[in-house]
Amino acid sequence: MKSKMQYILFLLLMVGSLPSNAQDLHFSQYFNAPILVNPANTGFNPDNDYRIGANYRNQWGAVGTPFKTMSVWGDAQLFTGRFENGWMGVGGALYRDAAGAGNLINTSAYASVAYHQMLGYSSLLSVGFTGGLISKRIDIAKLSFDNQWNGKFFDVTIPSNEPFAYTQTAYADLQAGINYAYFASEKFYFNAGFSAQHINRPRESFFDPLVSDASIDMRYTVFLNASLKVGESWIVNPNVYMSKMNTASELVLGLNANRDLSGDGSRQMILGLYMRNGDAVIPVFGFQLNDTRFTFNYDATVSTLKVANNTRGAYELSIIKTGVVSSALSRGVRCPSVKF
Repeated sequence: MKSKMQYILFLLLMVGSLPSNAQDLHFSQYFNAPILVNPANTGFNPDNDYRIGANYRNQWGAVGTPFKTMSVWGDAQLFTGRFENGWMGVGGALYRDAAGAGNLINTSAYASVAYHQMLGYSSLLSVGFTGGLISKRIDIAKLSFDNQWNGKFFDVTIPSNEPFAYTQTAYADLQAGINYAYFASEKFYFNAGFSAQHINRPRESFFDPLVSDASIDMRYTVFLNASLKVGESWIVNPNVYMSKMNTASELVLGLNANRDLSGDGSRQMILGLYMRNGDAVIPVFGFQLNDTRFTFNYDATVSTLKVANNTRGAYELSIIKTGVVSSALSRGVRCPSVKF
């Protein structure tokens, strides 16, 4: 029991110290946050002219102050009749992340643009670019440091001697990406994308610049996705997400399966299962009604952290609505898609 309590204390101290480090936004339902994954996804929405979405994630509540991440986003297609077999996509997103005992608040606003070009009748090439403004602030008074430990507890009357110079920082962030899709038939398509974030290497720190340079490392993301219609009632979407930033990396793989409940695709049940390498098993459940999709997932911890949180990792919700503006504004060319 003593060793377990020491382990839990160590984890809580780690959670409390996390806000002093840069952290990127993170969703298990990366497939329901397309602009965050790759700006080339902006306007890549077969059969619809626009989509709007919202995401909410709550994690690590069992071992300390929860990390809460929220987003609202949307994108649309433009100039669908102006380019030969191509169109533009424009979009925007707002993100807010509240992390740890130090109340590290991240507020981000992004605008993205992409161009999509059909290559023949079965391939689509997309390139995109995102620019954003990020603001972060921290409540230093809620943080404790190793030199404030008096042997029994953290004594806030002891000076931390940490070289904090600011409680708020802001910077611009740039991201670029490319995506390729191959539509083999009406029952199968495949796409792969690559993106690079922080390509301008912005500086993020609450310390004096003379103490720490703190330039953010570039983050590279690869996304592989397929859609396969099985019989007349199921569409299966296996996909893989890989991201790397300096020495940190993430690998998530699994699949969603949509079951047609109405015979015309207007009502669908969504089931899925994912695995984050070395971290969590992620069951997914959702429902789609006409043009609106609701999805819920739960991250069950399988790493050593499960000793402290009893496998209670995180839960996440998303909602996405798609639509067509009007028949007059609908695009002249549509890329193929797998649908009921």
